[in-house]
Amino acid sequence: MCFCYKLADMDPGVVCFEHCGPKVFCISLPDYCPVCHIDLSLANFSLMPFRVPYPFIRASQYPCAVVIKPTVGDFLHDYYNSMDLHIGITTSTGIIVEFDKNGLRRHMNDEWNQCLLVDQASSPWREHWDNVLLQVCKQKCWLAKNYDEEKNNCYSFVLTFLHALNYGNLSVAASSKTAFCENFIVPRTTSAGKYISLYRKLKNGRFCVHRGGCK
Repeated sequence: MCFCYKLADMDPGVVCFEHCGPKVFCISLPDYCPVCHIDLSLANFSLMPFRVPYPFIRASQYPCAVVIKPTVGDFLHDYYNSMDLHIGITTSTGIIVEFDKNGLRRHMNDEWNQCLLVDQASSPWREHWDNVLLQVCKQKCWLAKNYDEEKNNCYSFVLTFLHALNYGNLSVAASSKTAFCENFIVPRTTSAGKYISLYRKLKNGRFCVHRGGCK
């Protein structure tokens, strides 16, 4: 599959294999091993080529979920650790509900096609999830005029919803933005950061050899 086609499909399709020692990462399998230069069609792999799991999701395909994405741009091409993250919620039908300077918005557009799944409620919770979300959305504090970048923002909306939901550890952590980020946001972004770093190295070279640098 060509590189451009994969990018258009969001998942670049990073491949990993091991033949003569170090792991090799690439976008498409080369004809020859970049380490020992043997013809890979004749090679005996110690680790057969496999597709590295893509950490990002399309929010509309994950009902009753909490999701995050960069406030500006996307994860693969634009995100760095110091950047702000925007957080939203999906309904039982995959409609994205978010709060920003424009107030509450409900949609299923492409803005959330490359996001991270923070957590997702199980099927028996769907009706309760929608009912609680509806009640929280009715609160006047989510009008556009009440938005405040520091004190009343997207996190305020999501944490208020999760606290009212009473959904196990997720709701317990929602009592504090710091606790919520430490327990649910940082682990997801840290894991995704490894994929992002690898992808960017591969954008600038044909392959990356683990422990041996990128070429």
